Amino acid sequence: MTQKTGGQLLVDALERHGAERVYCVPGESYLAVLDALHDASIPVTVCRQEGGAAMMADAHGKLTGKPGICMVTRGPGATNASAGVHVAAQDSTPMILFIGQIERGMREREAFQEVDYRQMFGGIAKWVAEIDHASRVPEFISRAYHVATSGRPGPVVLALPEDTLVELADAAQPPAWQQVETHPGLSQTADLQKRLWDAERPIAILGGSRWSEDAVAAFTRFAERFDLPVACSFRRQMLFDNLHPNYAGDVGIGINPKLLDRVKSSDLILLVGGRLSEMPSQSYTLLDIPSPAQQLVHVHADPEELGRVYRADLSINASPTGFCKAVEGLQPPAELKGAGEAATAHQDYLEWSGARPQTPGDLQMSGVMDWLENNLPEDAICTNGAGNYASWLHRFHRFRRFGTQAAPTSGSMGYGLPAAVAAKLTFPEREVVCFAGDGCLQMTMQEFGTACQDGANIILLVIDNGMYGTIRMHQERTYPGRPSATKLVNPDFAAMAHCYGAFGETVQTTDEFGPAFERARASGKPAILHLKLDPEAITPAASLSQIRTAAQQK
Repeated sequence: MTQKTGGQLLVDALERHGAERVYCVPGESYLAVLDALHDASIPVTVCRQEGGAAMMADAHGKLTGKPGICMVTRGPGATNASAGVHVAAQDSTPMILFIGQIERGMREREAFQEVDYRQMFGGIAKWVAEIDHASRVPEFISRAYHVATSGRPGPVVLALPEDTLVELADAAQPPAWQQVETHPGLSQTADLQKRLWDAERPIAILGGSRWSEDAVAAFTRFAERFDLPVACSFRRQMLFDNLHPNYAGDVGIGINPKLLDRVKSSDLILLVGGRLSEMPSQSYTLLDIPSPAQQLVHVHADPEELGRVYRADLSINASPTGFCKAVEGLQPPAELKGAGEAATAHQDYLEWSGARPQTPGDLQMSGVMDWLENNLPEDAICTNGAGNYASWLHRFHRFRRFGTQAAPTSGSMGYGLPAAVAAKLTFPEREVVCFAGDGCLQMTMQEFGTACQDGANIILLVIDNGMYGTIRMHQERTYPGRPSATKLVNPDFAAMAHCYGAFGETVQTTDEFGPAFERARASGKPAILHLKLDPEAITPAASLSQIRTAAQQK
């Protein structure tokens, strides 16, 4: 067997396990890996900042179910990347972060940029390790793939001492990683069927990760047979066709009041894949803790999530894929007690998402969403970060297919642009639209340069109201008339696109949006549409002045 360096063994392992792309910011601490990538089949995307690189890796993991790969240098590079690791942790996304590290013989001296990564990432990563011997590189990479994807997926962090990467070793590569699925027992599926037969107001809530197109299709057939209303958890709306007659809406921020009442008054909640954490649970008020008033069936791939917050009446340790295969055999009774509930729930959703409130200003986001709904292909991928602007996408866009949404359930600002770049590089044949607020975008704005360098022809909608809008809204609710530290003085975002040689245009009225979007499409370049939104148009439901007045009258 020919001896190879640790860096070569690492890249060989990534090729063996099917890594589709590496997102990185280069550093001298892992030069041997960069050199090995020179001759590898894996494309490398050079990012502008490590947080953006890690968010791209997270988005890749979200959209493919395979670990996104990120490489950064030690110290400041790893610190920057932690933002993306946190997203992957809270969003249950498979990701592997490789960090260049000081030489082994320099430990405990506070060498240049030395950090103990086990301590730094121990609370947010599923597994953190340092590879001390080149001969063990294939072993560690294999384990990293399995840990990142098993149970509840999440991020793995591997530190790479600089001298380990140049050390020569003989090491065989193990077989390629394969996803391990868990399935319900026969007694559990029989129990579930009995509960569904007896339920008069059941509802399913889909969330989490580990889903696939086949699993979504299987669950859809199951919901049809049982006439089951189906809701999706926060920022997981792509898990069920929003125009399917069984779709009830999303259980997230700004929930439809009728859907909220439906969940509260249900006699059976089937929670599949998700955890019903703070945002979808309306700050943990939707279900009593630890024992919900509603009958709860909780299906999750990780046994540690079952009973962690909610004590279910029936806990099923199964992945969404395994569960959806198992319920293919379940059949409804001759007469369903809850017949007709799905149709009512879907009508409630259509009325809620179909409303088009008028807001202050010449640019109506309802009009923007109308145009997009009529002109985006069903397989278009929409991304966003965090901010009030995202409420327009979440409430009014109707996701039709699996794999069309990349958004942080962790509420991380700056996520939308890196996610859009990764989405377009992963699926170049599909249209990718990024929604970003002016504050959100400027967290990772430099990654537009990455899009231009790699030819990722995304269309970036910058929704600019000149402030950190979500925080300003909360200020007006809590300290009305006393805004503080939320104003932004912004650049001409369209001009910034021109500086990169990309397409840019400013949109100030509703009628200007459609033609501008078509020109962005036709440009064949990454594009920025700078949407100038009236600061008063803070939510679809209320203006800033209305929120302030309501708070002052309390």
